[in-house]
Amino acid sequence: MAATSQNPILERIYNLDGGPEECRDAYKDWAKTYDEDTVEGMGYVAPAVTADKIASLLKRDAVILDAGCGTGLAGVELAERGFKTVDGMDISPDMLERAREKGAYRTLQTEDMTQPLSYETDAYDAVVCVGTFTHAHVGPKGFDELVRITRRGGPIVATIHEDVWGDGYEAHFAKLEAAGAAKIASIEEAPYHLNKCKLVTLDVL
Repeated sequence: MAATSQNPILERIYNLDGGPEECRDAYKDWAKTYDEDTVEGMGYVAPAVTADKIASLLKRDAVILDAGCGTGLAGVELAERGFKTVDGMDISPDMLERAREKGAYRTLQTEDMTQPLSYETDAYDAVVCVGTFTHAHVGPKGFDELVRITRRGGPIVATIHEDVWGDGYEAHFAKLEAAGAAKIASIEEAPYHLNKCKLVTLDVL
């Protein structure tokens, strides 16, 4: 069933079905106006909500990956809270160019979260992921690689759009816990933009 939204931009994004190339094309078209469309037009607060959560958990010298960073909104929020070392990755080179302009990241690179990531195991103290676990984007299995690249004891803080929460996330988290890979630290209902989300914190084991 196609995802529906009263917002025409989200209507296109939520109904992608052509794989990574279609996703890159869609975000290439959206990159220039993304910040204005989401923050001003939709009241997008998920980057700030996620940054607040990670700031409550970590010292400011932590090395963080912003997975699916888009134009860098979460990176800016993390920098404003005193984090000095944040890397970013996204599937869209055009969105990464916007992120680079913000100056909040140590490194930025192109990655597809539906595939194995190029980062070393245990590369980061923590990972944040805002706006990527949503319609027609990355599903529950995307957490596997985030767990792999996060050091033991580190948190993963991610938003999951309320409309896709029933698409197997809880079952997948149970598998990660059964495998001794990660456990749920908290699941909170949180503001997102036009909708709400689940703000999930996993502790890597």
